[in-house]
Amino acid sequence: MTDIERPIYVDLDGTLIRGDLLWETLFQYARQHPAALWRIVPWLGRGKAGLKAALASAIRFDASLLPYREEVVEALRRERARGRRIVLATAANERLAHAVAEHLGLFDAVMASDATTNLSARRKLDRILRDCGEGGYDYYGNSADDVCLLDAAGEATVVQPDSAAKRWQSARNARLLEDEGSSLLRGCVRAMRPHQWTKNALIFVPLVLGLEFFQFSLFVAAAFAFVSFSAMASAIYIINDLLDLDSDRRHKNKRRRPFASGTVPIPTGLALSGGLFLFSCAVALFLPPAFWLVLASYLLITTAYSVALKRMLLIDVLTLAALYTTRIMAGAAAVSADDSFWLLAFSIFFFLSLALVKRYTELVEFGVGAERSKTGRGYVDADLETLAQAGMSSGFASVLVLALYVDSADVRQLYDHPYLLWPLCPLVLYIIVRIWILARRNQMHEDPVVFILRDWRSQIMVAAGALMFVAAAYVG
Repeated sequence: MTDIERPIYVDLDGTLIRGDLLWETLFQYARQHPAALWRIVPWLGRGKAGLKAALASAIRFDASLLPYREEVVEALRRERARGRRIVLATAANERLAHAVAEHLGLFDAVMASDATTNLSARRKLDRILRDCGEGGYDYYGNSADDVCLLDAAGEATVVQPDSAAKRWQSARNARLLEDEGSSLLRGCVRAMRPHQWTKNALIFVPLVLGLEFFQFSLFVAAAFAFVSFSAMASAIYIINDLLDLDSDRRHKNKRRRPFASGTVPIPTGLALSGGLFLFSCAVALFLPPAFWLVLASYLLITTAYSVALKRMLLIDVLTLAALYTTRIMAGAAAVSADDSFWLLAFSIFFFLSLALVKRYTELVEFGVGAERSKTGRGYVDADLETLAQAGMSSGFASVLVLALYVDSADVRQLYDHPYLLWPLCPLVLYIIVRIWILARRNQMHEDPVVFILRDWRSQIMVAAGALMFVAAAYVG
């Protein structure tokens, strides 16, 4: 039989798509039904095939959002144009497999797992041999479960293989398709979002405002708190991204994130998140118990935010403002400083304004017709003006709190020349109004706190403000 007469059987998980539908559906279920996660326990008793079937039936699945390997899809299109029969043969549940086949329009038939049979490895091979007869077949696969199918194929194509499939491919010199320029290590680093660690610089604020930054032991404690918070934040960012796969894939920029694009496998992300969590806890052991309490609160609030709160109108931005303020509280706990009413009041209003900027820019990027089902948030495009007005008002309220603080008895006790702090008010106004002007111009494309810490104009304002505190405290 010539190659054009041989049917082609194509694996789905890891081969046709970058990802595994069992893991994807687990997190989609957690995202769509967070209150019913307990159901997964009895489903596990049905075996792997039963679990896959239960998850597939319980979720809203959109095959168009999956991260397809374009090089595989194009190769199959060329073979189909030659008149070859192409079959999707996968261990994924049949409901999901048929949705994929319908979306791509490439396949003449579908073989997939049902509620009782997990169609992988030898089971898949037996089904294929019964289907193709004595004429043989060609196969696209990627994993250890595919090795027996690759070995029996007339022509095998190995796609982004795991270690077992890679050894088989090297020994047979079989055709290999790999992502060019992809790097698992680089993807893992991106998944940790190290650029977001700059937000944890807020931990040093109580140390600076308390005029104790020259005490080495306190600086070390704040540095340990920074490291612990950064590791915990990265662990949570990973879980957040896994829960947001569908909404991220609908976003023109977020779809390039490591998990949404399939660059980093979900099991790798879970292992990385767990390791970061343990590292954060280990570092926290060197800090006062009060810091542990703040870190635990941060973990609980961010977990609630990832699972449910981020999709609740206004609750999401209030939670974000609270999380920024929690970083300041963590810094105070790390150096055993008292929480300042003035600082907490200022930070709530200031960071609420920045949280509203974040939601505003996300809504703008979705464009006209943005709705909750697309954005994964509680907002629609009609809310843009309300968000902008609320954000500006909250920013101005933070400046009012700052002005009242400068004129308070607390400042007169701390600083020899409190009048030197008055220029802080226009500096903060400059930062807030400029951020909102850029957001309204659609020129704000990152977290506003990260923007402040990176933008040279904002850096000048922050540095000028720091000098005012030093001058007010130490100028003779």
